[in-house]
Amino acid sequence: MAGRADTVIPARPALPLWPGWLAGLMLCALLLAPLAAVLARAGGAGWPGAADLAALRFTVVQAVLSALISVALAVPVGRALARRRFPGRGALITLLGAPFILPVIVAVLGLLAVFGRGGVANDLLAWLGLPQIQIYGLHGVVLAHVFFNLPLATRMILQGWQAIPAERFRLAASLGMPPATVLRVLERPMLRSVLPGAALIVFALCLSSFAVALTLGGGPRATTLELAIYQAFRFDFDLGRAAVLAALQLALVMGAAMLALRAGDVTGFGGGLDRPQRRWEAETPLLRTQDAGLIALAAAFLLTPLAAIVWRGAVGVLTLPAQVWQAAAVSLGVALVATALCIMMAMALALLALRHRWIEGFGLLGLAISPLVIGTGLFLMVHPFADPARLALPVTALVNAAMALPFALRVILPRLREVEATHGRLATSLGMRGAARLRWLIWPRLRPVLGFAAGLAAALAMGDLGVIALFADPDTATLPLQILRLMGAYRMDHAAGAGLVLLILSLGLFWLFDRGGRDHAAT
Repeated sequence: MAGRADTVIPARPALPLWPGWLAGLMLCALLLAPLAAVLARAGGAGWPGAADLAALRFTVVQAVLSALISVALAVPVGRALARRRFPGRGALITLLGAPFILPVIVAVLGLLAVFGRGGVANDLLAWLGLPQIQIYGLHGVVLAHVFFNLPLATRMILQGWQAIPAERFRLAASLGMPPATVLRVLERPMLRSVLPGAALIVFALCLSSFAVALTLGGGPRATTLELAIYQAFRFDFDLGRAAVLAALQLALVMGAAMLALRAGDVTGFGGGLDRPQRRWEAETPLLRTQDAGLIALAAAFLLTPLAAIVWRGAVGVLTLPAQVWQAAAVSLGVALVATALCIMMAMALALLALRHRWIEGFGLLGLAISPLVIGTGLFLMVHPFADPARLALPVTALVNAAMALPFALRVILPRLREVEATHGRLATSLGMRGAARLRWLIWPRLRPVLGFAAGLAAALAMGDLGVIALFADPDTATLPLQILRLMGAYRMDHAAGAGLVLLILSLGLFWLFDRGGRDHAAT
């Protein structure tokens, strides 16, 4: 008898694998070819120097701390949300995800308004006679990363809780299991499967930190690899050094990906009837109070900076120039195209990863390679043959799809493995292959996670400020680039108003896709 539930892999693939191989080749060409172009233009690369090694050490330290704290806080918050049903729960979950999908520079302004020297938190501490918070340096970088990544880790862990069939909790209640036993028998195995992937994503995001380190780092001793790459490009135009740093970042992320793939596995809870969960063991006054307190604390930490952004932007939104609304329309178009490309590639790679597990690590290349290197490499490749400005929007959509792909793949693949492990043998015995298998087996059970992944991809594409900054001409701009231009022109009221518009559009797209996926499904 097998010791654990394995994914059922029929002798002949039940679904065609060629879309996955095609998506992998496209991803490889999009992400690795620009790195090769930078290396070729630089004429090779040398060994990293002392400053590079210092940046490497700081990057690893802050990424490890940020990942550990984010995941450690996400577990009790996700558990509290999984156990409770209350009016407005769906809206609260959507709002709690706002910090992750915010443009970084806009969110940093909100953090400074709360935790900066003249912020609300420090004013309150001064009134109480307590020491003030210093937001610059390592602790400031870690605080900002926890603010950004706690919502993502919470949602990924919440998806794991929702994947446990409701019948398992019903059986636990009928056996009179207390909360500690439910944790040991049902929840802990799920966490062993979900936590490595969630920690990896947060770790990789923090490895590629740029705007946070630039604004909150506090000096050369708080320089990340991504910031060092920017300095090599912007101030020294040392393409060789930038390529070396990009290679170091690639090795770090891919090494962490391999470790996470070895640690995570299918939990083997079996199938259920897709009923809403009810947690009988948690229906005590003490646990209700505990969960309410955790949800309230998380909401206060994540939503207070968001409220500061809304307060500052409400003044300028009424007098925004026409260029801002044109840029908003451009951003919507780019985000929708990027979302469609991202979900198609994620599904193709996820189906391929059922048979070839290493594909999951390959799909994380979008996190491993610096967007600055990708943008510069694409510019070098395109410039001899065409005007890069004319290709700014298509290239931006394509790169945004690749950057969001790791998140979509990490969300979709665990659920797809669970579906195949529990229902795959039966579906194969019934001859369900190709389109029929997708329609009747995979689509109904993957719909909630597909909606969440699409919302995440759309929101990230809306707020991206990367390739477009290198390719765009004065007449072409996405909304984040237009905000940057307004800030450069010291039109701060208009910049704040445009930031509020960007926040509303990003949250709106996320909510529409996420709600569309969760319709007729218990969440």
